Amino acid sequence: MPRTNKTSEAKVQALFDRIASTYDSTNNAISLGMHKHWRKKTMEQVPLSVGDQALDLCCGTGDWTIDLAEIVGPTGKVVGLDFSQKMLKTAKNKLKQTNFSPQTSLIQGDAMSLPFENDSFDLVTIGFGLRNVPDAFQVLKEMRRVLKPGGMVACLETSQPENKLIYPFWYLYFKLVPTIAKLKHNKRQDYVYLQQTTQKFVHAKELKQMFQDTGLIKSSYTTFMFGACALHIGYKRK
Repeated sequence: MPRTNKTSEAKVQALFDRIASTYDSTNNAISLGMHKHWRKKTMEQVPLSVGDQALDLCCGTGDWTIDLAEIVGPTGKVVGLDFSQKMLKTAKNKLKQTNFSPQTSLIQGDAMSLPFENDSFDLVTIGFGLRNVPDAFQVLKEMRRVLKPGGMVACLETSQPENKLIYPFWYLYFKLVPTIAKLKHNKRQDYVYLQQTTQKFVHAKELKQMFQDTGLIKSSYTTFMFGACALHIGYKRK
């Protein structure tokens, strides 16, 4: 997946700034609320414990970041990183309503060039963000770099059904996504872009291969909702 130029990156960043205030309600409408179920199922598979350190990339409005912070407790550490200041502002407002602020940091940054030392985190996650970065392979390499030996990478992302009977219905639904989004967010074109990134992103099997190509071992994936979403996991060799 080729890296875009700086102008394109700035446009995508501006897009996420624009949709930040309505992102949660629009996401609920588009996914029929299923994104919460997918994240819950994902949390059941991540080997995170009290006192651990986790990094949540493309953290957006902070839902997954807060879930992680609840598990690691006051002796642990969670960092949520996103390139959109307005998304982070929403996440910070959510965080203030919890008891997890002491163990949680929210920072603006580039997922392709992480400001962390090698072997820093027990778990690195990315939820519905990998398809929107300029270079997904570079992000996976950075995730592996900052992961401690034996740690896990977890990626929750929209996917494409492999069942040929399901695919036409999935395709039709995602064609309607911008129209659904317009009910919550007045710029339909923003969600045309997000619909296109979903359709153009790699299939689940290809993403598993990308995990393996970055050196992540025991790579596997689980699909949800007939393949409309997939959880990929991989580990850094000890």
